[in-house]
Amino acid sequence: MAWIDQHCHIDPGRDGVAQVAEANAAGVMRMVSVGCDFEQSTQMAAIALEHEGVYATAGVHPHEASGGLDGIAELLDLPQVVAVGEAGLDYHYDHSPRAQQRDVFAAQIQLANDRDLPLVIHSRSAWDETFDILDREGTPRRTVMHCFTGGPDEARESLARGAIVSFAGIITFPSGQDLRDAASVTPLDRLLVETDSPYLAPVPNRGKRNQPAWVVHVGEAVAAAKGITIADVEAATWATAAAFYDLDAVDAAKVAT
Repeated sequence: MAWIDQHCHIDPGRDGVAQVAEANAAGVMRMVSVGCDFEQSTQMAAIALEHEGVYATAGVHPHEASGGLDGIAELLDLPQVVAVGEAGLDYHYDHSPRAQQRDVFAAQIQLANDRDLPLVIHSRSAWDETFDILDREGTPRRTVMHCFTGGPDEARESLARGAIVSFAGIITFPSGQDLRDAASVTPLDRLLVETDSPYLAPVPNRGKRNQPAWVVHVGEAVAAAKGITIADVEAATWATAAAFYDLDAVDAAKVAT
């Protein structure tokens, strides 16, 4: 049995090599390292080739929407790139104009649908519009709400659209009761765990620079919220993430290249 950190941002330098080694030592044997713009997506694709059990995504975060999507489609042709994203809306910080966020989000939904690739969604303070755009563009058959920040209602709305709900370190915070409630109503085969490292380190490491090795603590919190064993969460999230990203096929393609 092993863990998958389904969403992290591995450092492209020496720290990244150490992060992967420490994760493996903690039983985290697969990691999806996520791009937020063209430059970072390119770096994540390179990291995925360098490390067994590491995979990449290519996309434009809503913070970077004003920079456009140039180059992203070409990165999606690489065998180690397993998903589009992270894409979505962030009305909490509004680092890019909302109109551009919406346009770039819709374009990435289209990329995922056209290529039958998973879509990784970032939604903060924008649930209604996130759901509206998904409904209009067509939710890709494999969609994950990463670093889920809603409550049970938003979880149910996500599940109704066929999406998977992914919990990060916030679920371990004292303030994370809404997330624990959301986890309790999310079927075990429809949830994933992640660190979103280097951000949002879970208790007992809150305040430190996060790392994929600590996804185990997120799994512990999910297990407690659902009243099941940690081993149940470990086994289910491993199987769900592997199927969601088609990782066995990706491994074969990486070896072939």
